[in-house]
Amino acid sequence: MSSLIVIIASTAVFIFGYAVYSKKIEKLFKIDPKRKTPAYKRYDGVDYVPAKHWSVLFGHHFASIAGAAPIIGPILAVSIWGWMPTVLWIVLGTVFIGGMHDYSALIISTKHNGTSIADIAKDTISKKAKIVFLIFLWLTLILIISVFVHICAKTFIVKPEIVVPSLGLIPIAVLVGLLMYNLKFHQPTVTILGLLLLAGSIFLGKLYPIVLGGNALQIWSVILLAYAFVASVAPVNILLQPRDYLASFLLLFGIIFGYAGIIITRPAIDFPAFLGWSGTSNMQLWPILFVTVACGAISGFHSVVASGTTSKQITNEKDARKIGYGAMIAEGVLAVMAVLVIAAAFKNKDVLQEVVQKGAGPVGAFGIGYNEVTKKFLGAFGGIFAMMILNGFILTTLDTATRIGRYITQELFKIKNRFAATIIVVSLAGWLGLSGEWNEIWPIFGSANQLIAALTLIVVMSWFLSRRKVVLYALIPMLFMLVTASAALILKIIEYARAQNTLLLVVACVLLGLAGFVLFEAVLAVRKIFITRKKLLGIK
Repeated sequence: MSSLIVIIASTAVFIFGYAVYSKKIEKLFKIDPKRKTPAYKRYDGVDYVPAKHWSVLFGHHFASIAGAAPIIGPILAVSIWGWMPTVLWIVLGTVFIGGMHDYSALIISTKHNGTSIADIAKDTISKKAKIVFLIFLWLTLILIISVFVHICAKTFIVKPEIVVPSLGLIPIAVLVGLLMYNLKFHQPTVTILGLLLLAGSIFLGKLYPIVLGGNALQIWSVILLAYAFVASVAPVNILLQPRDYLASFLLLFGIIFGYAGIIITRPAIDFPAFLGWSGTSNMQLWPILFVTVACGAISGFHSVVASGTTSKQITNEKDARKIGYGAMIAEGVLAVMAVLVIAAAFKNKDVLQEVVQKGAGPVGAFGIGYNEVTKKFLGAFGGIFAMMILNGFILTTLDTATRIGRYITQELFKIKNRFAATIIVVSLAGWLGLSGEWNEIWPIFGSANQLIAALTLIVVMSWFLSRRKVVLYALIPMLFMLVTASAALILKIIEYARAQNTLLLVVACVLLGLAGFVLFEAVLAVRKIFITRKKLLGIK
């Protein structure tokens, strides 16, 4: 099949999603452009800070939710089940589930003074649900940090040319932040300066690759954890906003170059469309594919970012649809591109399996595929550019996840000192990440991540019910994600029990139990709402 057909079909569905479906969802919320947002009402100069412009906040949100997951997940799925089911889930999941999930979490949090989705669970379900939800989020964030630290460190080892531009983005972002916020420079001028400096760092990285010694994985992991600590306690306008803003341009250019390469070369997709219901690793398409793709279609982490950092920086409620639903559509576009470059570059499933499982991993496979479709105009820089994009977004995910982990640690354990709370999160993530391979942690991360999405949709549905809104937009996605993620986690529990992997077995069991408790509390809350309504209507 021609890759152009896939591009045209997926683009048409994405346009429908943003232009039509998202507006139907928006009507459920009474958007008031004149209402003060939490960024103004609760301004503190550290976490609650109005974004310079909605595009700056879009950059932060997009960079934070994207990370490497919408590339790693789809590539793993293609190597196991083929490209057709992967693309179908990405496109349909993004439009009808992921976009709705992200936008709802952002706008509801904005209406609740920028509080987390767990805090909203207290108001819509129960106080117990909030506490259990917070514990679930806390454990999942530690998983997220540990897996991305490992992936990023491994990428620095495989491709040392990307170390300078990946880490160089940090001081460049600080400079951009100071020029925009402190010195009030013209935003477009500062943006161009930042992008030129970033382009220069790519050439420097090619000239001066950084190679460490024997314990390179451990050394890079410690450096990345230290970075996550510093970045997560710094004021958002100094590093988080400008770095994510610049990184979003990187990803935008990456998407444009990737699709341009596909359109110019017009490769036929020779890779098998479907590899069977059990795939190539005896893993069932349902439910495993839906948690493997992860952020490419829906991700619970998105709601954590939306209600954890983005809602504290948004300046107008009317921008929530652009940022929440729009960023999810952009992530779906990225995920489809990742599938297409892999399907175009690899003709044989055995070769892709070898690269993904035993070679350079899914990140390396993406670099190979991206280089193949862009070599006509990017030359030898195609693969470097692709992996730099990935690592830039891994760093973004790291500090956003650590910052939100700090919020939750402070609330759960009543720790006032933000530095002490961050040390706890970083230490636990480092211990878990250094004790296991990323491919051992990824499946449980995917299951936990999708369970967060299901729990978030439970909160959204309860919010709609309490305000007598139509609940189907949240109910159907919630049921699908709840059953799918729970089934995937149960399968992992069986697998860990057979392999006698005690650590991950305990984590998986705890996560499943916590999710079950939140569901039970939600059922009680919904029952209470219906009983109250019957009494008000005089129905026995």
